[in-house]
Amino acid sequence: MGTLDWIVIAGYFALLLGVAWWVIRKNLDTADDYFLASRNLGWFVVGASIFASNIGSEHLVGLAGSGATDGVAMAHYELHAWCVLVLGWLFVPFYTRAHVFTMPEFLEKRFNPTSRWILSLISLVAYVLTKIAVGIFAGGIVFSVLLPDVHIGPFDSFWIGSFLVIVLTGLYTILGGMRAVAYTEALQTFILIFGSVLVTVFGLAALGGWGELRRIAGSEMFNLWKPLIPTGVESTWAPVKEAGRMAWYFNDNYPWLGMLFCAPIIGLWYWCTDQYIVQRALGAPDERQARRGAIWAGCLKLSPVFIFIVPGIIAYALAVSGKTPGLAEAILTEDGVLDRNQAQQAFPLLVREVLPAGIRGIVVAGLLAALMSSLAGVFNASATLFTMDFYSRLHRNVSQHRLVWIGRLATTVMVIIGLLWIPVIRGGRGLYDYLQGVQAYLGPPIFVVFFLGVFHKRMNAAGCLAALVVGFLLGLFRLAVDTPVKLGLAGFEGGYPAGSFLWVVNNMFFQYYSLLIFVICVVVMFAISYSTAPPAYERISGLTFGTLTAEHRETSRRSWNAWDIAATLAVLAAILAAYLYFTG
Repeated sequence: MGTLDWIVIAGYFALLLGVAWWVIRKNLDTADDYFLASRNLGWFVVGASIFASNIGSEHLVGLAGSGATDGVAMAHYELHAWCVLVLGWLFVPFYTRAHVFTMPEFLEKRFNPTSRWILSLISLVAYVLTKIAVGIFAGGIVFSVLLPDVHIGPFDSFWIGSFLVIVLTGLYTILGGMRAVAYTEALQTFILIFGSVLVTVFGLAALGGWGELRRIAGSEMFNLWKPLIPTGVESTWAPVKEAGRMAWYFNDNYPWLGMLFCAPIIGLWYWCTDQYIVQRALGAPDERQARRGAIWAGCLKLSPVFIFIVPGIIAYALAVSGKTPGLAEAILTEDGVLDRNQAQQAFPLLVREVLPAGIRGIVVAGLLAALMSSLAGVFNASATLFTMDFYSRLHRNVSQHRLVWIGRLATTVMVIIGLLWIPVIRGGRGLYDYLQGVQAYLGPPIFVVFFLGVFHKRMNAAGCLAALVVGFLLGLFRLAVDTPVKLGLAGFEGGYPAGSFLWVVNNMFFQYYSLLIFVICVVVMFAISYSTAPPAYERISGLTFGTLTAEHRETSRRSWNAWDIAATLAVLAAILAAYLYFTG
């Protein structure tokens, strides 16, 4: 980091704080102002904010790391940009008609108040285990690579970076609310994309071009499906030799069956029902702006394949080819084999090794933009859930000013809890793997109750509660089984006894366990709903496809035109083109 780099970074922060200050000066005394930006966000800001919230630390550190280790295999998750189109076309009309602050509030209107409370609890747990802790951890990794010699007392650059990211993000998030988050994220989106494109360009230049990258990395690194089944389908379902008869062994590669069926479930849960993402659409003034924001976000969502995964592959190629000794020393073992844990540093290492002064500052600003936008989004979403779904229900006559203050306090508590969870992430296979694993355990029951709730009017409150509780307990059970092993606690260093029930659970590939949760939740929701009384259909009018009136349909129809259709088809065509290219 040279002087010119620091000047560029200082300029970034000046611009960011200027935008934040402009927003903070506005009156934020009501919950509608603070949590949903007065429902006045245009489609451009909505889409950019959705993208910036999604593209956070797990991409900068984890997705680039997975590119170095597994090639484009993890691009499956990024090419699920079609899921955000489902949000815009299928779910936005229902959320807009319900006029809700939170996703749990929508469940209350569709089912009952208890389902709202349970979903809020699940969401807050998920945010602590994934977005907050992962964001803090990734911030530490970036700082430890770029400023390895910085120490303050017993704290090294990892911990200093983690705390700095929290403090800087927390300042404008707590003071400015959703409006500050959305507008700063719109700015950060373009800084992030521009900076990441520069990493790809300079990395390819250092390597010798795209053809050289494909030659060194090998064709398997550029095939979406080959890394998932390296020796054929039989390797995905090979019997466990050590355990004999009791379970199936799931190898370290991502199996095609799990990617084909589990990944879309988690994608649809995340993009269509997660408060963290949907809150931006809720901040739009009407259905049209929210839908166009979702389409714009879907377009932006295609970029991580080329600005994060490809740089990870470039880092791997530069290391194994010996063209960048610093990279080879950092991510390869003494035998020249890739170290999966060290590969998590691929993106910041590439920034350090191949970028010239000044350009490096722009990219570091992009790194910080992604880290901060991701954390800002989850801070605001967590505060909204706690304040609107817990505190306001226990204190019904509280003032609007008090609600804003409680939201700010809730953010602080969530950050502290997230810090305590960082050691668990450090014990896992990789940052992106950790994130996908936890989401796979907690997302299926939420996906089930929202999708069945909207598409099937016969589903009732009893079925919703049963599916949420059973699914949540199954997810927590898997986390409870995995955590002692990941932490290497006394007695768990070698895992569970081979062949035991807990060993089977711990070794079952996370996507298969997620599919098991999904199937159980669907069965439970159908069984309980059909064994109890149907819901009052007049109460849920407009909240399911089966209860839409002619007026509902006409209102929604007037909110889109030929341009919306054309833009949607263009995004789908781009997704298809990417699949075709990375399947050859």
